[in-house]
Amino acid sequence: MGKIVLVTGGTGYIGSWIVKYLLERKYSVRITVRDKSKTKKFQHLLDIAEKENGDISVWKGDLLKPGSFDEAAQGADAIIHAASPFTLRIKDPYHDLIDPALKGTQNVLNAATKSGTVKRIVLTSSVAAIYGDNVDMAEQGLSEFTEDHFNSTSSAKHQPYSYSKLVAEKEAWRIAGDQKQWKLLVINPAFVVGPSLADTSDSESINFMKNVLKGKFFFGAPDLTFGYVDVRDVALAHILALENEAAEGRHILSERTLNFMGVADSVRRCFGNKKYRLPIMRAPKIFLYSIGGLFNVTPKFVKRNIGHTLKLNSTKSKVKLGLKYREFDDTIRDMVDKMHHLGIV
Repeated sequence: MGKIVLVTGGTGYIGSWIVKYLLERKYSVRITVRDKSKTKKFQHLLDIAEKENGDISVWKGDLLKPGSFDEAAQGADAIIHAASPFTLRIKDPYHDLIDPALKGTQNVLNAATKSGTVKRIVLTSSVAAIYGDNVDMAEQGLSEFTEDHFNSTSSAKHQPYSYSKLVAEKEAWRIAGDQKQWKLLVINPAFVVGPSLADTSDSESINFMKNVLKGKFFFGAPDLTFGYVDVRDVALAHILALENEAAEGRHILSERTLNFMGVADSVRRCFGNKKYRLPIMRAPKIFLYSIGGLFNVTPKFVKRNIGHTLKLNSTKSKVKLGLKYREFDDTIRDMVDKMHHLGIV
């Protein structure tokens, strides 16, 4: 694999760790930003590059602008496309999520083809492209979700973030199938947690943990199960997919599945029971129907997700990529320690 790698979304929660690992491995890294004058967003990456005596350059790129990534892709050997919005504060699902995810994927992958040099693309997708609601597993008669499954229940109105990841990944596979210049690899992480590399972060993962620690769920935590994976493991999986010539297809990343009380129990093991206002009980599902609006969830979401089990098969990431997952308690400890350092909690 060549040494020039373009990383979209390189300033983000996952992307920053990807860039760090690439620099440590002496790749020549290109990152894209919408506004190069806002150096605060990528200064931490420049600092890492200086420490590692690494090669990093900053290019302009806009997910919604056709041709915006063409210049940055010229001469690159590979692209890691990690840029895609993740927000729960949605006013317009197309403007906030779907258009940037879909059009951004089109623009980046088309730039790769135009380059004539890109041979491999690693796309950051999500388990949200594999399933939409936890109840999907039971409704489809499954004992677990694997890379063979695609989300069939999300839409712009129900689970719009999941829908944005689905349509973007499917478009990536369509574009990949129409050309023979580069190979597509896809990373499908569960809910990403762990320490932020930047000194500031507006990550939904950080917001989630802040809510857990500061007592938003003190009187009742939803019986809502997610898969969880360390941000550093997600970043490393991208590097492994980049470097392993035999790697192919999609890769679910999940260290384990837990409900909110399980996350709180991990915090208790790491920091004791008195330091934070951790949940003291599960909230009854019937109660969540009446207060779901406070948590930005609809009655349909409550019905199809609360109390339903979830199992994600991440064997392929271990066997084919050789990924070794960090223990969940170590992830939570490092994440909360970094949040203390940043003054978030």
